[in-house]
Amino acid sequence: MANLQLNLLTQGTIAHTACKNINMKKLQLLFFFTIIPFLVVTAQTGNNAEQIAAFFDQWKNDPAFRNASVGISVLDADSGKTIMETVPQVSMTPASIQKIVTSAAALEILGPQYRFETRIEYSGGLDSISGILNGNLIIKGGGDPALGSVYFKEHYLNNHFIDQWVEAIQQKGIKKISGDLVADASVYEEQMIPNTWVWEDLGNYYGAGACGLSIYDNMYEIWLKSGNAGTPAEIIKTMPEVPGLEIENEVTASSVGGDQTAVFGSPFDSKRIIRGTIPANRDVYKIKASLPDPPLLLACQLKQKLEENNIQLDGTVKTTYKSCETGNVICKTMSPSLSEIITVMNHESVNLFAEHLCKHLAYIKTGHGSTGTGIEIIRKFWENKGIDTKGMFMTDGSGLSRFNAITPRHITAILNYIDHSSGAEVFKQSLPTAGGAGTLHVFSEEKFPDGMLRAKSGSMTRVRCYAGFLKTKSEKELIFAIMLNNFSCSQPEAIKKIENFLVELSNN
Repeated sequence: MANLQLNLLTQGTIAHTACKNINMKKLQLLFFFTIIPFLVVTAQTGNNAEQIAAFFDQWKNDPAFRNASVGISVLDADSGKTIMETVPQVSMTPASIQKIVTSAAALEILGPQYRFETRIEYSGGLDSISGILNGNLIIKGGGDPALGSVYFKEHYLNNHFIDQWVEAIQQKGIKKISGDLVADASVYEEQMIPNTWVWEDLGNYYGAGACGLSIYDNMYEIWLKSGNAGTPAEIIKTMPEVPGLEIENEVTASSVGGDQTAVFGSPFDSKRIIRGTIPANRDVYKIKASLPDPPLLLACQLKQKLEENNIQLDGTVKTTYKSCETGNVICKTMSPSLSEIITVMNHESVNLFAEHLCKHLAYIKTGHGSTGTGIEIIRKFWENKGIDTKGMFMTDGSGLSRFNAITPRHITAILNYIDHSSGAEVFKQSLPTAGGAGTLHVFSEEKFPDGMLRAKSGSMTRVRCYAGFLKTKSEKELIFAIMLNNFSCSQPEAIKKIENFLVELSNN
């Protein structure tokens, strides 16, 4: 068998020369994309070497990649050996495949059965005869990312957790609270949003920040009604009702389908502006947005439930980021297991859950949850596992920030580590499959049947990335990361290009 070597050199356009001597077991491809003058791809693959060569031949002439950055790393899952990667490995924007870095570290550090705890406590003294609590009633947050989450309705909402709290307060004999109702979110820093998130994201549901006392995915819905195209849309209500919220509505109806709106506003600011368009002639159209102050909403809801059950509160509702822990525990609400939370996080790409995990690792290690400390703990964890973290730049846990940069090799090295750990099966099950529920539904189940593809996706404007595990037709398992930045085609077109690449890989 001979060797095939393709040298693809960029000088305005990309040309190539081929040396014959084809070895069907080894293929080396040298790529140079215009945005990175000397980006090199080396690859070694199996019996479909010529097909992969033809695939890359299409990519090199694709106008969509003329100014793009392309990063690839593929490992053999059994041996951990590299069979294909771009050289040098360039740090690129990962978008949500950064959740692999965060969730795998959290799973290893905390364990799959870890659960978050929210407590109802009280300060002062309780007169058992009169039922008067001469002190404060306290909601003590424990960093639960899923408290009241729409993803865990059966766990929290079928028998509503606030109703359970009120019942426990009644069983304690409390009929009157002379002090305040305090929402204590002190396990985490007061700053919910990482420094580098962009303004447009903050008011929208996917830009909800992590809080020591999060609630309902830190999200609310704005219900609108629209008339004919070009006319103003009307706000009907919000669900739930958010105390003090003021919304400036600039939404109009449009003949264009889908939600074309953005909600603008920052944490702890009760003012919101909503701009854009929604489909015309809708009686109800729902838009999701991020809560300004999650602990305040939770405390107000508990206050209302107390009143409905004839428990008097003399004081006011307050929130604090200074610990009010008393040791006088009335009841506890435990979260689903970490493995369940991570499965939802990776299937649905929930930024909030990832940001919680980042802060919570800092809380576990230092007693106070912060994004900056959590990032350093994650980076150090992987460094201590033998992964070269040079070029790994993390500014959040979820990948929403464009200041994040990471190489495909970082991702495959982490996946390779977790694949050989005790948590391998739990982590793999957290990744979506082609055509199934979650963010990988855009890939064809027919092309990747029986769960042969499990991967995390990552997307934002001009970014599309996928990383995970792929079983080939010869039953070989591959670990892969594919990262595209600054392509000029549409997202569906980028998805199709990556899907075709994975199909070629699976043909081994």
